[in-house]
Amino acid sequence: MTPLLNVHAAFAFAFLPVVTAAPASYKQEYCSVVATDLGNCRTPPDSFLPFAAQTSASKSANTEILEDAYSALAVLQNEYYQIGRGTWPSAIDWTAAVTETVVSGMLSTLTKSLSLIVPGTTPRVQQEQENLISSVYDQVIGYLFEQDIVAIRDEAFDDILWVVLGWIEATNFARAHDRLHFHQTNRNLNDTLPTDVHVALESLPWRGTAWISSFQSRAQTFWLLGSQGWDTTLCHGGMIWNPRLEPYKNAITNELYISASVSMYQYLANGSTANPDPTYLQAATVGYQWLLNSNMTNQQGLFVDGFHVDHSKPNNVECDQRDEMVYTYNQGVLLTGQRGLWDVTGTPSYLEDGHNLIQSVITATGWDLRTNKAIDSFNSSADLPPWRGIGRGGILEDQCDASGTCSQDSQTFKGIYFHHLNAFCRPLDGNSLKGYGSVNMDSFNRVKKAHKTACQAYLGWIQHNAQAALNTRDSRGRFGMWWGPGLFGNVNVSPSTDGINHNAANTTDYRNQGTPKNAVWGRTSRWLPGPQKGGMEKQVAPELHGLMKAQASDPNDRGRGRTVETQVGGVALLRAYWDISQLSSS
Repeated sequence: MTPLLNVHAAFAFAFLPVVTAAPASYKQEYCSVVATDLGNCRTPPDSFLPFAAQTSASKSANTEILEDAYSALAVLQNEYYQIGRGTWPSAIDWTAAVTETVVSGMLSTLTKSLSLIVPGTTPRVQQEQENLISSVYDQVIGYLFEQDIVAIRDEAFDDILWVVLGWIEATNFARAHDRLHFHQTNRNLNDTLPTDVHVALESLPWRGTAWISSFQSRAQTFWLLGSQGWDTTLCHGGMIWNPRLEPYKNAITNELYISASVSMYQYLANGSTANPDPTYLQAATVGYQWLLNSNMTNQQGLFVDGFHVDHSKPNNVECDQRDEMVYTYNQGVLLTGQRGLWDVTGTPSYLEDGHNLIQSVITATGWDLRTNKAIDSFNSSADLPPWRGIGRGGILEDQCDASGTCSQDSQTFKGIYFHHLNAFCRPLDGNSLKGYGSVNMDSFNRVKKAHKTACQAYLGWIQHNAQAALNTRDSRGRFGMWWGPGLFGNVNVSPSTDGINHNAANTTDYRNQGTPKNAVWGRTSRWLPGPQKGGMEKQVAPELHGLMKAQASDPNDRGRGRTVETQVGGVALLRAYWDISQLSSS
C-alpha cells in the first residue's frame, strides 16, 4: 500500500433507562461554582494534590515528542490501515473503534500544534498542513462506511458504547479544525454558493464539517442501543456487560455509559450548551451515582473488574460476588465522564474524584509523586522490580504484559488509559458553564489553578512511561506491548516468574483467558476474548505483524507481538505527554 506520508518530509514542513431526576451533584461536599443554593457545602479545594507544594511540575516536552507522536500515527496508518478496505483489518470491532477514537484525538492535537514544528504562514506551508490533516481525516471517514455496524449491534454493551466515544471524538476534531483554520461564518455547505468565487472561498466552512451530522447520527444510534443495558432488577441499577452471559455488572460498561452519556450531552447539540438533551445528563449523573455506590474499588483505590450476583441465594438481587481482577482501562474511561460532569455542572467533586483515581494509579505503578521517581531501584541487569498493583518501576502494566500473554483485548488497554487521562487534564475554560448564568469566578479560578497544577505534577510519571515506550520501537517504528524491557532488561519471564499472583482469590482474568465454563459465566459455552460470535482474537500473518517468534530475543516479539493495538497505545501515550506538557502555556 502507498505510505500515508514520509514522516521526515511531513515535518519538514431506542429504549432508554428509567432513572430518577438527576441531582445537582452526586454529593454535596463542595459548592458548585455555578450554584449558590446547595446548603451546607464547603469552599472548593485549592489543590487536588495533598502534597502539591512538594511536587515538581516540570518535565515539559519539546517539539521532538510531538514529532514522535506524529511518527507513531504515520506508522499506525501506513502499517495497519488499508485504504481499499477503509479500516484496520487486523483489528476486531471494538479495537477498531478505539483506534478511530485515538486517531481522531491525535488529529485534534495536530491541528492545534502543527505550526510549532512546521513554522511559517505561506500559502504553500498552509497547503501542506491541510493536506497532512485531511489525508488522515479521509481515512477516518472511510472507516465510517466500513465499520461493521450490523455485527456490533449484536455484541456486548461495552462494544456498542466504544462506537459512541469514537464518533464524538471525530466530531470534536472536525469542529476544532474548522474553528482554528477557516473563516467563521453563519454559512454551511448546504447553502447556495455566492456567485463571486472570492466571496465563496472566504465564506465556506471546512469541507470536513459536512461529515459531522453523519458522525453524530452514528453516535446517537449506538448510544440508544447501548442504553438498553441499564438494568434495575439486579444490584439496584447499573449496566449489564454481556446479555449472552450470566448477569455481570462490570466497571468498563458502566464507565463507558457515563462517559458516552455526558459526551453526548456536551457535544451533540451543535457543539454548544444551547438546548442539549437532558436525557444524556440524567443518564450520566445517575450512572455515576450508582458506580460510586457500588463498592467497585479495592484498597489501592483502583477499580476492580465487576460484580456477579450469587445465585445460590434464593431470590438474590445483590451484587455480592466481586471479581478482583484489575485492568488498566478500567482506571481510564471514567476520567472522561468525570471531566465532562465537571464541565456541565461546575461541581469540583467530580474533578477531585478523577484526580484521586489518577493518583491511585500512579502510586500503584510504583511511582512516588512527592519525589517524582520510582520507589524501587532497578537496572537492566537485575530482577524485575516488585509488582505494585497495576505496574512496577513506575511503568503502567497489565498483568499479561511482562509474560507476553496479552489477548487482542488487553493489548488495547493502556492506550485507552492515556487517551482518557489526556481528556481529563484539558485546561478548564468554563465555556460550558455559561449557560448557567452567574458563575462564581473566584471559586472557578481556584479550581482551574488546582486542576492545572495537579495535572502538571503527573508529567514526570507520564514522561517516564513515554521514554520507556519509545525504547520498544522496532526498526519499522512499531511499539511493543510491554514498555518495561528497556528499563528492566530484555528478560523473557513467564506467568510463573513475573512476580504477579495470577491465582489470587476471586480473580478471573477473562480478558486474556476467557470466561470459565460454569453457571456463573458461560451458561452453555465458554466466552473467549475477541468477536462476540465466538473464537479467539484475530491471528494475522507473522511476517506482517510480528507475532510469535521462536526464541525471541525481544520480549515484545512474544505472543501477539506488535499489532495495531500496541501502536495505538504508543500514539495515545505520546499525545498525552505532549498535550499535558503544554498546560504551562494555557
